[in-house]
Amino acid sequence: MKKYDAIIIGFGKGGKTLAADLGNRGWSVAVVERSKEMYGGTCINIGCIPTKVLVHLSKVAQYNHYTTFEQRAEAFHKAIVEKRKITADLRQKNFDNLDSKDSVTVYTGTASFRSPYEIEVKTDGETIMLQGEKIFINTGASTVIPSIKGIKNNPFVYTSTSIMELDKLPRRLAIVGGGYIGLEFASIFANFGSEVTVLEGGDKFIPREDRDIAEAVKTVLEKKGMSIRLNAVVQEIERDSDKATVVYRDALSGETIRVEADAILLATGRRPNTEGLNLEAAGVKLTERGAIDVDDRLHTTVNNIWAIGDVRGGLQFTYLSLDDYRIIRDELFGDGKRNTGDREAVAYSVFIDPPLSHVGLNEEQARRTGRHIKVSKVIAATMPRTRTVGQTEGLLKAVIDVDTNQILGCTLFCAESSEIINLVALTMRTDNNYVLLRDNIFTHPSMSESLNDLFNIK
Repeated sequence: MKKYDAIIIGFGKGGKTLAADLGNRGWSVAVVERSKEMYGGTCINIGCIPTKVLVHLSKVAQYNHYTTFEQRAEAFHKAIVEKRKITADLRQKNFDNLDSKDSVTVYTGTASFRSPYEIEVKTDGETIMLQGEKIFINTGASTVIPSIKGIKNNPFVYTSTSIMELDKLPRRLAIVGGGYIGLEFASIFANFGSEVTVLEGGDKFIPREDRDIAEAVKTVLEKKGMSIRLNAVVQEIERDSDKATVVYRDALSGETIRVEADAILLATGRRPNTEGLNLEAAGVKLTERGAIDVDDRLHTTVNNIWAIGDVRGGLQFTYLSLDDYRIIRDELFGDGKRNTGDREAVAYSVFIDPPLSHVGLNEEQARRTGRHIKVSKVIAATMPRTRTVGQTEGLLKAVIDVDTNQILGCTLFCAESSEIINLVALTMRTDNNYVLLRDNIFTHPSMSESLNDLFNIK
């Protein structure tokens, strides 16, 4: 039995940052990661970093104005090679960062609980028993595989992980699911030159957003040649030697429709990775949605065990996993005042082209609160910066509380929105009102100065 001050299951953002911190403080730390291909966690290997590399390189491919599919396919192949190189470099850097610390030991194997303080780790060559005074679960999430006939062992069906290992650009790509992950891949592959069909089972396109924003996004994506089909309830996936066919039923008309594709992406949501952890042996409970149940300081139902990041449910963002680390650090070494309730005005960005970013309430949500609100909109094309970067599509929208001048929410569907949304979020978190952005002096020409116009509330 090997004993440690802390055991961290999973090499994700929060876990690896915590491991390095504890190691620097002289704690003995064990980090257990089931795959050497996942050192560093989801973000750098199969999430944020590789997808955003492909987002960028797909835009570069557009700038080259290729005239044949073969040229586009070659650009795609080079992008995949570049993506692999970047992720491999980051993976090695993350491993070396922990492995170089004398007090941190990395185990590559599958972890399962034997008690609240004991973990069994099965590696390729042996089974190791570890004991930890404190244990942190950081195992992330993975794609939900729906129970659709024809999915199992189908070589034409991919997840968001496996589709990034394609060496050959599919001429036709069908995406099952019209959520944010599906749309990011739709935008990437459409930019490279695939014929993309998005099949969304619901009756609303991106239902989280206001309808004017959703329509603006849909219009831009359709201009790329994308087909977006709502009320598309997938029944079956057929295949032959060189293609697959998605068979779906239109929920409104009842009509059965077939979509042929060279590749099919499942973008049907993600679920917390808890299978195989044997949480029952530790007394750790799950929520009704299958996530690890935690309190506002990330303790599970067992006091010496915490859960960090996607596995604990809620919004799945790497920056929230990092903030989970900060909450734990504050409990262990600070004044213990930090908790998940501190999180206000957390922004998100969807890296379609152009990116869609949001913070706070949308207009529909704000109206339901009964507040006296004012809504401001700006067409992206009116901003000089959109002309200089050649990306004039989009719409900017802000919601203000008229009685307090507070910003209730903001949605930016425009070039560089993933950067400037942080200015709005910071204004909201520091309890400033919209006047700060209305009157601030921004550089020119920049997308930030669009906030002068957006918050020039009449």
